[in-house]
Amino acid sequence: MARKTANGDEAAAVAAAIARFEAEVGGATEETPPPLDKWQQAALIEGVSAKQTVLDSEGGARWQS
Repeated sequence: MARKTANGDEAAAVAAAIARFEAEVGGATEETPPPLDKWQQAALIEGVSAKQTVLDSEGGARWQS
């Protein structure tokens, strides 16, 4: 069985076809999420800190929610 290699034009066509395929079906680029505004950031911080433990009037710890 004889092996035949591609000539320059055929190799260029294959490379172009691969590049076109990758451009059409390639994975989505990773987008950065939009930055949080000050109100959203404060709400997230308060939401996390609301789960901290506090001492109740009898000296025991309980969850604040």
